[in-house]
Parts: sequence; structure tokens; C-alpha cells
Amino acid sequence: MRPIETRYARSGDVRIAYQVVGQGSFDLVFVPGFISNLDLQWEDEGYSRLLKRLSAFSRLILFDKRGTGLSDRVDSRHLPSLETRMDDVRAVMDAAGSGRAAILGASEGAPMAMLFAATYPERTRSLVLYGGYANFHRWVMPPERLEAFIETAETAWGTGATLPNFAPGRIDDPHFSQWWARFERLSASPTAAAALARMNAGVDVRGILSTISAPTLLIHRRNDVRVDPEASRFLARKIPGARLVEIAGRDHPVWTGDVDRVADLIEEFLTGEPAVADTERVLAALLVTRIYDTAKLGDRMWSERSQRFQETWRLLVGRHGGRAAGTHGELMVSRFDGPGRAIRCAAALREAAQQIGVASAQGAHVGEIELRGQPVGLTARVTMQLASHAGRGGILASRLVADLTVGSGLHFTEAGRISLDELDEPLPVVHATSEQPSGTSLPAEGQASRAGDADGAGKRGGEPDRRRKEQRCDRRRAQPQRTHGQASRRQHPAQARPAVAGGGGGVFGQAHWPGRAMRAMALLGEAARRGRALGFSSCRPGGFRREAPANGG
Repeated sequence: MRPIETRYARSGDVRIAYQVVGQGSFDLVFVPGFISNLDLQWEDEGYSRLLKRLSAFSRLILFDKRGTGLSDRVDSRHLPSLETRMDDVRAVMDAAGSGRAAILGASEGAPMAMLFAATYPERTRSLVLYGGYANFHRWVMPPERLEAFIETAETAWGTGATLPNFAPGRIDDPHFSQWWARFERLSASPTAAAALARMNAGVDVRGILSTISAPTLLIHRRNDVRVDPEASRFLARKIPGARLVEIAGRDHPVWTGDVDRVADLIEEFLTGEPAVADTERVLAALLVTRIYDTAKLGDRMWSERSQRFQETWRLLVGRHGGRAAGTHGELMVSRFDGPGRAIRCAAALREAAQQIGVASAQGAHVGEIELRGQPVGLTARVTMQLASHAGRGGILASRLVADLTVGSGLHFTEAGRISLDELDEPLPVVHATSEQPSGTSLPAEGQASRAGDADGAGKRGGEPDRRRKEQRCDRRRAQPQRTHGQASRRQHPAQARPAVAGGGGGVFGQAHWPGRAMRAMALLGEAARRGRALGFSSCRPGGFRREAPANGG
């Protein structure tokens, strides 16, 4: 993607940095949260994904609020009022040639967006508030917690120390943690961060809510770690005609969690049409492999073994028909066309880790991912969390993986359910143990026949051979006779050919007997029902598709 041009708008004596991207039929102004940086935000996968989605149906206007990112700093001794900062929105719209726009306010940007909509109703096409609030101390932080936050900002700013306050679910993601530390440093200085926190603490716009006349959509995560969901419920009661949609998740920033779900809701609200399915997304199986040092090997030996394992990982992933999709520190992500391949590769990687002398834990899941680039979004994050829940040497998979590999010879044991931040319901999971022994995949008749054929090849004639033949005949008489129409192929009655991913992300399978086909269809139906809880509809020619967001969330 070519670099986005950054320009500056004058708001009084302050310069406000802004960008314009997209060529949609209407303008959408994004008012960011606590801190921002116009250049750095494009480097984060989730942030850039959100902005690309929004700019696909609008002319998106982005800016850094005064005191943050590329805009001028504020005097910490003379903090500007909310009205002054709100006027920065008007200045940016004027500079970008926007007479009327939809306003998207996220987190701390929501009070500014609400005040703008109440002050300039003729310039507000509609209003979208994500994770918003009307009073800081009531729904974000009481005074004592605010002081503790400011102390952290003044002593550890730039190290990523504030990440637990905003996105605790991403703490174990080293790539995101490093980006967040840079995000802190390049968005504000420690002094500026403390000043911004004090400015936000004075926010109270409860008195103007009833004057907002623009159509309003409220989006809030049910377990938001920073802003109490009651804040949006209060806004829904006080803003005339406002509609509230609560979504799953705990991490607060709008560009974390299920970004596509947020973008779908915004697009449908602003355009009046359901979001168009993204043809650049396919159904795939993801495998996340995590290695760690339990033997206290020392930096040098651990580095050597880690590098050796990563080389082996790439080799085994390719050997099992997969693609190495990227690494995040000691996390290695690979993608496969079918879940069976992913599980077999995981078993091979577990054995390789034992031979190299490192501990491993792996997670496997099936879901939609980007056709190009590294897997991001809900499917990738769920798979990473499965890997983090897996024990040493364990392969923890979603129950959907087991359902889609029925008849493949893979063996799973139930592991209960685990609660994940971004899912509405606990996720059923299984342990992948081992492949079933080859002898157990054939009925007794097939086993006996093969054993007898092998014996007969070694010895021909004589009394032992005659007795073996008689024993085989007795066993055959004891077997129930096949009825008319049954297949003669010797195969386990519950065994069907394993499902594989087809073109466009679809999943296809074959079963040799009608009964097996019916059982396989029943299993796939159950998998589809479970898939719908993760945002997919049932199988159709061409693959799975994301469900359009239902009215009311």
C-alpha cells in the first residue's frame, strides 16, 4: 500500500495532523481514543485492517488529536477544554473539504464526537460511538485508579507498561507488545500522556446527550477492561433513538479483537446495506506451535535449539502440505488446507521438539483467514490462545477440528470447554492424542484375512496350513452376512475419507456407504452449528461464508 499523505489543519494556534483515504460516497471522520499516531497505526495488522475496511465504503478522514501523534503538543500547565479539542474536528473537516460527515468516536474520542454532534447537527450525518462514555470517573477510572495510572505513565511510559490497562489479551503476543511500546513512545511523551489523562478525567457530557439528533449506533464489548459496558447502556437510554450492540470481547481498543465484526456493524449502519462478504478470505486450518525452555539451558544453547527447531518446523510444515505463515517470538503459525494435515504435522513437530530438547505446546483451529499475508483476526487469536492453554507436549484443538476429521484415523479425547475473551460461549476443545493403530481401522474380517494371507504365503500345504484355512472358514461363517446393496469394500463402518478443503475455502469429503455419508453429514451439521457461534454459516458450494450481522447484534 502506498504511503498516505499527511497534512496539517490549523485550529487556533495549534496544527492538527490529518490524513484522507478512500473514495466513498460520504465522509467518515474517525476521532481516536487516548493516544494515536497517523503513521504508526498503519503498521499494526488489526489497525490497518480496520482502516482499510472503513475506507472501502467511505472517504475516511483520520487525525491525531492535539497533544498526540503528529499534532502539536499541549501546555501541561494550561490544559485545553473539551470544547476547544472538539473544535479540532471542525478544523480538520474544513481543511479536508468536508461539509457534512458521519462521525466515529472511539473510547476517549466518543465524548468529543458527541459534543460535536450536539454543537454542529447540520454537519453531522450520523454518529457511531465505540466503547464510549459520558463521564470519565464514573465509567472509566475513579480518582485513585487515575493517579496510579498517571504514575505508571510518568515512570514506565514507552515500555508498553500500559498494555494491561487496554488490551490484557495481547500481553502474551510479543509482536503486539513491542508495537504497543513504540505506539506509546511515538504518540506522546510521558509528560504529555499524564496531561492527556488529566484532560480526559474532566470529561462529563451527560448534560448534552438529549440534544443529539443524529442517528446513533453504540458498540461496546461486554467485558471491556477499560470502559464499563454500563457506560454505553446509559448512552443508549439518554440519546434519542440510539441503538446499542454489545459484542464479545475484553480488549478495549477498537482495532483489537474481532475487527471485522466492528467494521460490519459500522458499514451496515452507515450504508443501510449488509457488509459484502470478503472474497479475499478463505476457510483454513491454523496450527500455532509454541516452544519454551523448561531446562534452563542458558541463552546460547536455547538460541541454538530454538533456531534448529524453527528450521525443522518449516521443513515439517511443507512436508505435510502446509505453509509457514509467520512467527511471533517463540510462536510459529502455519496454515493448512485441511485440519487432518494440521494435526498430523503437530504430532510430527511434537516428536521433533522432544528430539531437539525443547518443550512444545500447540493449538489447532479452523476458521476464516486472509487469503494473502499472515493470518490475523479472530481465527488466529483463538488458535494462539489454544496453544497457550495446551500443556507441555499437548495438542489442544477446537472440537470443530475433530468433527471435520472424522474417519481420518486421528484420535481425540474430550478436554471440556475453555472461555475465551472474544467468544460469546465457552469453546469445546479436544486433545489430539495419536493416530489410531492401523489394525483398528479394519473390521475383524479384514484383519483375519490379511493375517491368513500372510501366513499362507509363508507356508504352503501341510497340516498347519490346512488348520489355518479351517479357522479362517469358521471365522467367516461367524461373521454376519452382508445384505443386498452393501459395499464389498473392506473398510471400517465408521470410516470415511477425511475432509479436505476445496476451492474457495470449502470443505469436501467422501463416504463409501450411504450410512457413512449420513453420519458424516450429521457430524458436519453439528460442526456448522458450532461454526455459527464463531461467525460462519453452514457449508455451501464454494465454501463457508460469514453471516451478515443480525439486527441488534
